[in-house]
Amino acid sequence: MANLPLIDPASANPAAKTLLDGVKRSFGGVPNIFKAFANSPATLDAYLSFAGALGKGDLDRKLREHLALAVAGINACTYCASAHSAIGKTLGIGDAEAKDNLLGKSADPKVAAALVFARSLVTKRGRLSDGDFKAIRAAGYGDDAIVEIIGHVSLNIFTNYFNLAAGTEVDFPRVELT
Repeated sequence: MANLPLIDPASANPAAKTLLDGVKRSFGGVPNIFKAFANSPATLDAYLSFAGALGKGDLDRKLREHLALAVAGINACTYCASAHSAIGKTLGIGDAEAKDNLLGKSADPKVAAALVFARSLVTKRGRLSDGDFKAIRAAGYGDDAIVEIIGHVSLNIFTNYFNLAAGTEVDFPRVELT
């Protein structure tokens, strides 16, 4: 059940409309999360700015989707699991791999290390141990990548919590979390 209305881009206030028009240009449409964010143009702008800045980082798009799936899985966010499974498919992440990612697993040892680190960050609420940092560094991640992983996990926690609170209707092929 939706707890927040979805703002129609055609009738949105000018600030939200400008941002939603940009989303439409980027995505070819306006997913429901952005229509819900548009209740607060400042929040929509903040999300787009944070995501845009992280998108300029060194982590590739595929790893960012693996991370998004792991965070969606641990937070039980069906909207984000569905959205990132669909986006992941466009990057070559198959259904079986996406399901593994939702559980924090990957056949690729380097990706697996990033997912374990991401899930630890969520479950430990940021209170990571020296061992967590040793493990991610041993997998080949430098401090720059570690900071970006923390940034992506934080951004995905925000979208997970937002969609869970808002009750955002899934507008991607639905992925059920078990």
